[in-house]
Amino acid sequence: MIHNVYFWLKQDITPEQRETFEHELIKLTEIPYLIHGFVGKPAPTEERPVTDHSFDYSSTLHFKNFEDHEFYQKGCERHEHFVSVCKPFFDRVIVYDIAPIH
Repeated sequence: MIHNVYFWLKQDITPEQRETFEHELIKLTEIPYLIHGFVGKPAPTEERPVTDHSFDYSSTLHFKNFEDHEFYQKGCERHEHFVSVCKPFFDRVIVYDIAPIH
């Protein structure tokens, strides 16, 4: 199970708030039951009709199964901490959860 999240930060956040957001987002990738976690910003790829560079940050968390993902959503203290600290910093968030087909 892959959990992809895209964040658009508020335009008026301070550099300190942006640093806090980035730090807390990176801490999510350190959750011990993840297979892999990755945090990034839009890549400087060519502008094309199919690319979207409008977001500020994204995270990809790879869970070994659906149950670990559900625990992350409903019982993970680190995720709850991230939301409580960082929610005031972003205007928009979009989640794309992916289940393997093989």
